[in-house]
Amino acid sequence: MKTLHVAALQLPTLGMNATRPEFYLQNATERGAKLILMGEYVLNHFFRELVTMPRSMVKDQSLRHLKLLKRLAKEYDVTFVAPLVRVKKKRFYKTIVRVAPDEVEYYLQQILIPYEHWNEEEFFANPIEELREPMIFTLEGFRIAVMGGYELHFDPFWEMVERRKVDLVLLPSASTFGSHNRWREIIKTRAFLHGVYILRANRLGEYSDGEVKWRFYGDSMLVAPSGEVEMMLEDKESMLLEPIVKKEIKRHRKTWRFREALKKRGAL
Repeated sequence: MKTLHVAALQLPTLGMNATRPEFYLQNATERGAKLILMGEYVLNHFFRELVTMPRSMVKDQSLRHLKLLKRLAKEYDVTFVAPLVRVKKKRFYKTIVRVAPDEVEYYLQQILIPYEHWNEEEFFANPIEELREPMIFTLEGFRIAVMGGYELHFDPFWEMVERRKVDLVLLPSASTFGSHNRWREIIKTRAFLHGVYILRANRLGEYSDGEVKWRFYGDSMLVAPSGEVEMMLEDKESMLLEPIVKKEIKRHRKTWRFREALKKRGAL
């Protein structure tokens, strides 16, 4: 039975702290983990805090953490997926990096939050252009897609997931304002409709803008293709580690035959 053990680290912003990921990694790899997912704004501060930080400090923070992940990936033979703010020509870019033992790949998030109180689209220099595939890679025989938390809401990404026969979607996020139930239901529905596992890593911590306190609440979870929550963390720093099983993916798709219906009609 083909399985892949995956882990989600539920952490606040690390700053320059390099010890906590390695503490969890030792435990995760002892239990067979081959993939480690981290939430948004864990390797870097929340984007509204970046406004007051020198660009050189943000760049140094990102480079330090990237160097650490490269070392740990080689040392423990594991793959990391983590959001990372990159600084190029004095501009900030919101990316997700995949650090494997032998390679590094970047995904430039395509759709950013555009709201007045949370305007990543205005802050970051990510281009607005025609949508392309999310990051997709293969690990231990499983096809894995990576998308930014906000991108979860947009159907074109899921059409790409269908076409590429993805088994697992990685979803790093930084959700707040008591949105627990909405996120849970969307993730469960997406997993069921597309016959995939979804691993979400949501950050912890607080940000205050002087009037309102933003509380990032955790709720990291693994949801099975059935739409059932396999494991969910609460609101404390911790690690989720669970297996995903190829047999469960095949069983769900054979039972519900959503893909078959689309293929008959030329939609796939």
